[in-house]
Amino acid sequence: MPINPVSVVVLAAGEGKRMRSNTPKVLHPVAGRSMLTRVLDTANALSPQAIYGVYGHAGDTVRSACADYTVSWVHQAEQLGTGHAVAQALSAIPDDHQVLVLCGDVPLIRATTLQALMAQADGAVGVLTVELETPTGYGRILRDADGTVIGVVEEKDASPAQRQITEVNAGLMCLPAGHLREWLSELDTGNAQGEYYLTDCISQAHAQGVPVHTYACPDPWEVQGVNDRAQLAAVERACQRRQAHALMRDQGLALADPDRFDLRGSLQVGRDCFIDVDVIIEGDVVLGDNVQIGAFTQIRDTHIAAGTRLLGHCQIEDTHIGEDCQVGPFARLRPGTSLAKDARVGNFVEVKQTQVGPGSKINHLAYVGDATLGAGVNVGAGTITCNYDGKRKHHTAIGDHVFIGSNSALVAPLEIGNGVTIGAGTTVRDNIAADCLAVDDRRPRQVDGWRRPGESVVDRHDSDDDSTAKGVR
Repeated sequence: MPINPVSVVVLAAGEGKRMRSNTPKVLHPVAGRSMLTRVLDTANALSPQAIYGVYGHAGDTVRSACADYTVSWVHQAEQLGTGHAVAQALSAIPDDHQVLVLCGDVPLIRATTLQALMAQADGAVGVLTVELETPTGYGRILRDADGTVIGVVEEKDASPAQRQITEVNAGLMCLPAGHLREWLSELDTGNAQGEYYLTDCISQAHAQGVPVHTYACPDPWEVQGVNDRAQLAAVERACQRRQAHALMRDQGLALADPDRFDLRGSLQVGRDCFIDVDVIIEGDVVLGDNVQIGAFTQIRDTHIAAGTRLLGHCQIEDTHIGEDCQVGPFARLRPGTSLAKDARVGNFVEVKQTQVGPGSKINHLAYVGDATLGAGVNVGAGTITCNYDGKRKHHTAIGDHVFIGSNSALVAPLEIGNGVTIGAGTTVRDNIAADCLAVDDRRPRQVDGWRRPGESVVDRHDSDDDSTAKGVR
């Protein structure tokens, strides 16, 4: 680490026209977090003396999105280049500081890489470089015959020979504040873009005998900037690969295909967990030992205990799932749901704000909301809790070992005692005492000769004959 104190300047003023979006470029998300907050998190990991954010386009939006961060914001009213942007923040930085310049649209930079750069630059100039087979769009590092860095030339200003150089400036630098103040004051706009280039400070440093050191970034994705949607998608996938491999390496997670996994938050896993393809993890998710997650499942802010299986195509949010449960396929567990040990929630079942007791089953085609189910409850197919009266939500309490027949409607508020059996097709409006049978014993009536309005028996027979004659099926 450097001896001199460090101030970080994060450049975040650009509009990002090529994104074609109303959202400021630096606020577009990568793996669930904005590019700018990713850069700020990395900057904070370096424990700098201060962090300065240079904002311009949609400044109020940018600052409010980073309200949880300690940042001294500096306004760049006109975007006149990187040198001009850094100059806006420099007036508040003491001369004995090193100034670490970061870009708000380079979200995958690692703290370890920046620490290595600062160690190289202490008291001098450090430039983060990267070797690229196709360096289009990047400034090239210029060296003399001895290999000493003598400057950086931007691509639009480079000669054909200079454009063949594959060592490029990654855009991240560390410079001594005292010298930088002088160099910035001497910049001009005599270049192809008519801007004040921060990179022109490199040739000034060389001219004054200030050493310029480079640190080669080990991973080109760390310094990949984002200027359009295609680059954003590429950076997203690189970030997801990084996260997937870290989970496999550090936590032993088994992934069916690391390239078809998305983590947009944090994930902790126990031993022998498996996640199938196209699973999305959001927020804070914890998996116990031997948890199996089926394909095309989305999980957010959920704790899943050991031995549980989630079959494919489930959507789980803000839920606690106990040990040895089974959920899905095509199940939706909404916020406030908890499943006790050995519970089952099957296909096309929706559960919301409900506690499901141990060993209870809601196996298919049901809706259970604002309810408490005891142990060993069986909820038949097509059953719903009628919890909403148009203004308020009401609770349904179901005791232990209740059997609810298919296609039943439970009209809340309602209490159903232990051991109750509810016959299929029953609408329950009143509380049921323990160990009772509740059944709707009304039988369907059959009315002979019934005709729909305006239809006669002759019309019906003629219609049938016409259909047959014309081959209509």
